[in-house]
Amino acid sequence: MIEEMKDLDLNTLQKGDIVKGKITKIEDGQALVDVGYKYDGVIPIGELSVLRVDNVSDVVQVGEELELKVMRLNDEEGKMILSKKAVDSVKSWDELERKYEQGEVLEVKVADVVKGGLVIDLGVRGFIPASLVERHFVEDFSDYKGRTLRVKIVEFDRNESKVILSAKAVLDEAFESQKEGRMSAIQPGQVLTGTVQRLTNFGAFVDLGGVDGLVHISEMAHHRVNTPADVVKEGDTVQVKVLKVDPSAGRVSLSIKAASPGPWANIGAKFNAGDIVTGTVKRLVSFGAFVELLPGVEGLVHISQVANRHVATVDEVLEVGQEVKVKILDVVEGEQRISLSIREVDGDNERRDVEKYTKRSNNRQPMNYSSNDEGGSGLGTLGDVFGDLFKK
Repeated sequence: MIEEMKDLDLNTLQKGDIVKGKITKIEDGQALVDVGYKYDGVIPIGELSVLRVDNVSDVVQVGEELELKVMRLNDEEGKMILSKKAVDSVKSWDELERKYEQGEVLEVKVADVVKGGLVIDLGVRGFIPASLVERHFVEDFSDYKGRTLRVKIVEFDRNESKVILSAKAVLDEAFESQKEGRMSAIQPGQVLTGTVQRLTNFGAFVDLGGVDGLVHISEMAHHRVNTPADVVKEGDTVQVKVLKVDPSAGRVSLSIKAASPGPWANIGAKFNAGDIVTGTVKRLVSFGAFVELLPGVEGLVHISQVANRHVATVDEVLEVGQEVKVKILDVVEGEQRISLSIREVDGDNERRDVEKYTKRSNNRQPMNYSSNDEGGSGLGTLGDVFGDLFKK
C-alpha cells in the first residue's frame, strides 16, 4: 500500500519516493513533468500505463497534476525517470480488492479487443472473457473498443496479477430483478402477447417481456399436435393465456389454445343441416364413427346412418383415416355436437340416378317393362331395378 505522501526535501530525492508533479510538455514517447526540482522529470511512454500505449496524449494532458514514483535519479546527468503506472498499480490493487470484497459494480472503458475477450485498464490489467461480456453469444467484438461497460470483479488474485471482470453478471442481476417485477404482474387468466424463443419436443417457450413461459404441446392448438413446429416457429409473435404462475419456481404455464377462439366458434355459420361435405374418419366406436370435418371439429355418424343396409359393427364399412362424404343432419353449436349420415348421401345419389333414368325414359317411346310379356324387353319393373329405394 502507498503511504500518505510526506513533505519531501526536494534536495534529497531518492529512488522510490512519491512526488507530485504537473505535466509541462508532451513529446514523442514521453511527457515532461515539473515536480519542483531543479530540472524536470520524464515519464517514458512505457511508464504511463500497464497497458500498451500508442500516444502519450491518450493518457495524460499538459497541465494535468499527478502523483508519480521516482524510478531513477541521476543528478550528474540531469535525469529523473518517473512512473505513473507504478503509483496507479498500487492504488488500484487496494481499491480493487475492496470493491471485489464488497461486490461493487464498476464502470470501465474497453481499452483493447484481443483474442478471447476485452482488456480493461484499471490501473492494473483487467480482462473480460468473451463468455462474460453479454447474456447472448457475440461473434465479433471489434466495435467494443472504447465502449463503457458496467462490470463486477469475479476473480481477484493480487499475487498472480489477475483481475477477471464480468459484464454478464451485472446484466444477469438486472434481468433477474426485472423478471421478479414482471412475474409479480402476471396473473392467471390474462391474455398476453409474447415471442416464441425456442422449441422443445414437449412445447414452446414464449418470452413475455423478461419472463419465459411454457406452452405445453397439449395447449398449442385445439386439434392434436404431433410436434410444436407444426404450429409455431422461433420468432413468431403469439397470443397466450396465462394458466398458472409459480413465482417461487419462476414458472409460468401458458396456452395458445385457450387464447384463441375454439374451432366450434360460429360453427353454425360453417355447416347447415342438409349440407354434404367431405370428412375423415378419426375414431370408430361401438355406436358409430367420428368424422373430422375441420381440425378439432368432429361429427358423429351413428351406426344406423353408416350404410343403407344393416351393419353389425362399424368396421364392416369404415376404417380410421378413410375419407368419406357425409350429410349434415343436425348442428348444435352450444353442445359442440354435429350429427352426420353416410347413408343419406348414398340415398340422395340413388334418388338422383332414378330421376335421371326416369327423365331419359320419358323422352323415349313407351316400353313394356313386364318380364311376363313375351315381346317385352325382359328388363322387369322399375321396382325390380331399384329395389327398396321406393319404399323409403
